[in-house]
Amino acid sequence: MHLRLRALTFDCHDAPALAEFWAHALGWVREDVRGEVAVVAAATEPWDVQLLFLPVPEHKTAKNRMHPDLHTDDLEREVARLVALGATEVARHRDVSVWAVMNDPEGNEFCVVQPPPPEEPEDEE
Repeated sequence: MHLRLRALTFDCHDAPALAEFWAHALGWVREDVRGEVAVVAAATEPWDVQLLFLPVPEHKTAKNRMHPDLHTDDLEREVARLVALGATEVARHRDVSVWAVMNDPEGNEFCVVQPPPPEEPEDEE
């Protein structure tokens, strides 16, 4: 048996608005497919996974059990861009990497991570 990840699905209150946020956040394309709202990777990316947004009547009430981590080389720029799109920064952490915990416009958690710079090889003398 072979399984393939096809979609990550968000239950949400306003599917078109949340899909629009994620399309802009990732630089992907919003599509309305068979009455569903999806966000798919741009044709230039090697992804065959989509984000699917399904309207539900209830609002989010608890922390996500799973969340996406998005990597960037410029944490400050990306956090500011995502806040301008409607996200909220919740916390900032530093370990080997530095990352911001964010909420999308409906409160779904995600992280923006700036990995440490690659280690420079030591010069051999």
